[in-house]
Amino acid sequence: MKAGQGQLVICRKGKEKGRLMCVIEADEKFLYLADGRERTLNNPKRKNPKHVELTEKNISHLLPLTDRALRKILLSEV
Repeated sequence: MKAGQGQLVICRKGKEKGRLMCVIEADEKFLYLADGRERTLNNPKRKNPKHVELTEKNISHLLPLTDRALRKILLSEV
């Protein structure tokens, strides 16, 4: 399965290890992730797709979001 916009993922490497984040954008090499708190929608984390674990949750139907709404969604998923 390939990650797309709105996909929820769990980081498996780096400082964000174990953190649930949302894919804001995806290109051929990288995913751009946000959690609404440390990594905002305006400043997403660039991450290698190999370093994340995909979940079955997708919130693309709720996009566009605010940072506050994204935090609330991610907290409810934990």
